[in-house]
Amino acid sequence: MAAHPAYPVGLRLAGRRVVVVGGGQVAQRRLPALLAAGADVVLVSPSATPSVEAMADAGELTWHRRRYADGDLTDAWYALIATGDPEANARASAEAEAHRVWCVRSDNADVATALTPATGHTSGVTVAVLTTELAERDPRHTAAVRDAVVEGLRDGTLVAPQHRTAPEGPRVALVGGGPGDPDLITVRGRRLLAEADVVIADRLGPRDLLAELPPHVEVIDAAKIPYGRFMAQEAINNALIEHAKAGRAVVRLKGGDPFVFGRGMEEAQALAEAGIPCTVVPGISSSISVPSAAGIPVTHRGVAHEFTVVSGHVAPDDERSLVDWPALARLRGTLVVLMGVDKIGAIAAALVAGGRAPSTPVALVQEGTTAAQRRVDATLETVAETVVREEVRPPAVIVIGDVVEVGPGAHGDPHGDPHGDR
Repeated sequence: MAAHPAYPVGLRLAGRRVVVVGGGQVAQRRLPALLAAGADVVLVSPSATPSVEAMADAGELTWHRRRYADGDLTDAWYALIATGDPEANARASAEAEAHRVWCVRSDNADVATALTPATGHTSGVTVAVLTTELAERDPRHTAAVRDAVVEGLRDGTLVAPQHRTAPEGPRVALVGGGPGDPDLITVRGRRLLAEADVVIADRLGPRDLLAELPPHVEVIDAAKIPYGRFMAQEAINNALIEHAKAGRAVVRLKGGDPFVFGRGMEEAQALAEAGIPCTVVPGISSSISVPSAAGIPVTHRGVAHEFTVVSGHVAPDDERSLVDWPALARLRGTLVVLMGVDKIGAIAAALVAGGRAPSTPVALVQEGTTAAQRRVDATLETVAETVVREEVRPPAVIVIGDVVEVGPGAHGDPHGDPHGDR
């Protein structure tokens, strides 16, 4: 008889009896999905893996600790036959056929009445892949196709346009874009970008991602939003609210993490006051990722047991400063300064005045994680003049502490090429 392709279908198994014969690795892989579907699972097996046994001990399924016996499939809607005994598998399969129970067989898919697809899940979508020809069935290929589709949907490289049949209401996502390398945005952040109608982007966001957006997406540079009678942040808040109320899916793309010196909470509060739901997607902060990209660990055994992240946009002697610089100077660990290039001279002086050694190593990593990344090394004593001489410009992350000399990139870039003096 000629082979026919399988007919794909989704089964609603909630509250329905499903019999699993065999408690080995196959059952261990398949049981979680059956339990998640709400199936009333009955396991028939004299033994089971520790994971399967734990499911039984937790009351997630009923376990009959014996071999398969005729009649075990009575009243079942679905069966998974997965023992190491071919004769028992054949008998159970025959019973399933007699009772018209759809049956999967792990040892011989060609004679089974049902096939288990390679499945994956993302954003409320289940992807299930079946090989069409029995003779060409290759589980590795099927799984690879599944993984490619799921990953594409997750990271936004496979864009599936959403046709909204009913108003979803205003919605905004505050997305942390990471330190600059477009590959370092989170999977969720990239997916939300792919679903956006409007993207309001910061200068320090991963700009390369904007080029991947479909033509219909409106990209707004936050720095170019007209302020008029509003302050810059207030104007950005208003733009988010106006676009969301117009029924558009809005993404506020920010560099690093929205809540690490990103004013993300101010935007979330403004949206909340306007009654607009807001999703916050954390991002990889440059305070950790940029030093790492330059070969600097912010902590290291025997060198630093803590690290502190501080904003340097306000000088230590400025009355607006909220930073306790004398306290920071007394710490022994790593100090990471963001937005402090033009204030680094005053910051270094304050730290030395507070007790830090003038010889304390300092590294400045400019445009970290991007193709333009460069690292300049100095000390607290020399950093002010080094920044001027080497023409270090923002954005740059400043790392202060002995960890600067730990990695392979000490006194230069991660590959050992010097960028500046000590």
